[in-house]
Amino acid sequence: MHVMILGAAGMLGAKLSSALAGTTRSARLTLVDVVPPSAPQSAVPTTCISADLSAPGTAQDLINHRPDLIYHLAAIVSGEAEADFDKGYRINLDGTRYLFDAIRAAHDADGYCPKVVFSSSIAVFGGPYPDVITDTFFQTPQTSYGTQKLIGELLLQDYTRRGIMNGVALRLPTICIRPGAPNKAASGFFSNIMREPLVGLPAVLPVPDTVCHSHASPRVTIQNLIHAGQMDLSALGHRRGLNLPGCATTVAEQIEALRTVAGSDAVSLIRPQPDASIMRIVSAWPQRFQADRALALGFTAEKSFQQIIKVHLEDELGHAAT
Repeated sequence: MHVMILGAAGMLGAKLSSALAGTTRSARLTLVDVVPPSAPQSAVPTTCISADLSAPGTAQDLINHRPDLIYHLAAIVSGEAEADFDKGYRINLDGTRYLFDAIRAAHDADGYCPKVVFSSSIAVFGGPYPDVITDTFFQTPQTSYGTQKLIGELLLQDYTRRGIMNGVALRLPTICIRPGAPNKAASGFFSNIMREPLVGLPAVLPVPDTVCHSHASPRVTIQNLIHAGQMDLSALGHRRGLNLPGCATTVAEQIEALRTVAGSDAVSLIRPQPDASIMRIVSAWPQRFQADRALALGFTAEKSFQQIIKVHLEDELGHAAT
């Protein structure tokens, strides 16, 4: 199978390419990003392409490679999309539309119909919220990022309905604990207040510790992305947007999990510093999900935030599980 990953130089894209390179299902990989992606160490033939999906003509060039499975992870994050309106719509929406239309042109030419896994977000939802979001809760995003992701979902669903592609949109919970340097995501502090104290560095907490959010580790997120690429998507019927399960945790519960795993000295490095702009974005997001459809289809999530911390220690810091 020829797999193309758009956004392959990002954290999820790099981890996904490494994971796919270790499976027998991937006979060929094409990795694409605006900065040159790195090929995983593997015998799987890999092509790395530096390209901007939002530039006219790029999508057509990429689809000329005729991948069987496309992971569309390319996007700018929530905080950046909110701060830069034009950039958010150009990259998160125009790039997606160019991709889907390039697939449509290839479909019209020779019947090409790839499987497409689109990384959406729980930001497609907007309040007022019930205590728990079910699979039938409506989407009314309250950020530009959420709006861009929702439009992408609707396009994917319509193009799938018309037989142009076979798509699924995965509404990912916030990925935590993200490795590497902080990014511009409004949700980035959820990782920052764990990642930095675990290596003895201070971290800023911009919201009250009563804030609750749904999380998944990078490890389980990659497992879910691979599962989506392998499963029979006809089981979804005409509803191609899927809420993925996550571990719903308040910031206070995160901090207590950190205390249990790493001790009070680590917790003492977290410094409250309220940020109204971040709180405004985060307060528009849902908190808890009852992801019955995804669970029934074989998607998974961690059961506790302590598990998420231990995944980070094992996968990023080389600590053995205890």
